Amino acid sequence: MCLALPALVKEVLSDDLALVELGGVTKEISIALVEDVVPGDYVIVHVGFALSKMDPVEAEKTLAVFAEMAEAVAAQ
Repeated sequence: MCLALPALVKEVLSDDLALVELGGVTKEISIALVEDVVPGDYVIVHVGFALSKMDPVEAEKTLAVFAEMAEAVAAQ
């Protein structure tokens, strides 16, 4: 099973790289597989690669679900 997470693109760098925010952490990823990525886009990230763009509303919903799951685990 694989897990890909929505990440907010903060900055597009050279050489098909971008800085994204993932759970409060800034990370450098490859955007070579996705066209026309700009700051403010959400992308689905798996093992350091953006796989596709994601609708911002759906990305926020997904991140909210992950936050609820983290809170539930922490409460145990």
